[in-house]
Amino acid sequence: MSLNTYGHLFRVTTWGESHGPAIGATVDGCPPGVALIESDLQGWLDKRKPGQNKYTTQRREADAVEILSGTFEGKTTGTPIQLMIRNTDQRSKDYGDIAEKFRPGHADITYWQKYGIRDYRGGGRSSARETATRVAAGGVARAALDRLAPGVKITGYLVAMGEHEIDRNRFDWDQIEQNPFWAPDAQAAENWAIYLDGLRKSGSSVGAIIEVTIRGCPAGLGAPVYGKLDTDLAAAMMSINAVKGVEIGEGMAAARLTGEANADEISMGENGPEYSSNHAGGILGGISTGQDIIVRFAVKPTSSILTPRKTITKSGEATEIITKGRHDPCVGIRAVPVAEAMAATVILDHLLLDRAQTGGTRGAIG
Repeated sequence: MSLNTYGHLFRVTTWGESHGPAIGATVDGCPPGVALIESDLQGWLDKRKPGQNKYTTQRREADAVEILSGTFEGKTTGTPIQLMIRNTDQRSKDYGDIAEKFRPGHADITYWQKYGIRDYRGGGRSSARETATRVAAGGVARAALDRLAPGVKITGYLVAMGEHEIDRNRFDWDQIEQNPFWAPDAQAAENWAIYLDGLRKSGSSVGAIIEVTIRGCPAGLGAPVYGKLDTDLAAAMMSINAVKGVEIGEGMAAARLTGEANADEISMGENGPEYSSNHAGGILGGISTGQDIIVRFAVKPTSSILTPRKTITKSGEATEIITKGRHDPCVGIRAVPVAEAMAATVILDHLLLDRAQTGGTRGAIG
């Protein structure tokens, strides 16, 4: 089993390497009749593509997506949708020095230990370049959601860079797309710009925390035990490069609360149940409550840095390594549109699962 596919009914298989001729995704399970042309996907890819500012890698890829199959006259046919993005700005010579060495903190050594072969050019399959294909697939999911659940809105944003966090009292949805960090706090964005510029010039890197809020998700998505919505959301985020931790709602902080503080009290409103708070992050027992779904995850600092680090060669000899080339000083920035895309695929997948299992039936309250 190659394990390059995720999803239940809405399934995505990604393929390609960082310095190969192209990368892509095969999307299977998209309902027929969804309006879909390449420009519907391109806007999402443009949010992620490299080289747009000094705070991300200077590799300049157009990330122009091509739809090779699965549509006719601008609508999906229900058959597999093949998406391709050509690589146009590879610079493999930057990686010649690491062909025989393992970068500390990188997948180089584990790929070698598992497969006995690795594409050292940009990390090959382990490169974040692969995530462009997920964003394209996420665009397909969003197009389907626009038709099947038009009230769903998925928004990702940075809430921390290193030890520097946003001020929740200054949270402004309108600020998120007004700065290069997808920050909902204008002051934090200004501070991060100064902080990251210094790290970038020194050749170092830093980690980040990203939050994704899914608004307008209907109650009832997900299933008990092994089909939990939060299980699939956590797995989706954990599969993104450099992610080292995921939490839903209050997450780890819930361990410090009492039962009284953590329980989201329920009352009856005009349009159904209402909750006094959202410590659960919009999911109870693996099933969505109808509240905002809140997912948060941490990404580690980029392992490709200019500071000399001790390592070994493939033959086991001690050496040092300096990673040259074009790298993100904070991978969390471009992880935001990737996380949004992964959330979109999971929500659509569970929407389709729910319709298949229940036909949209819901228990009446009141």
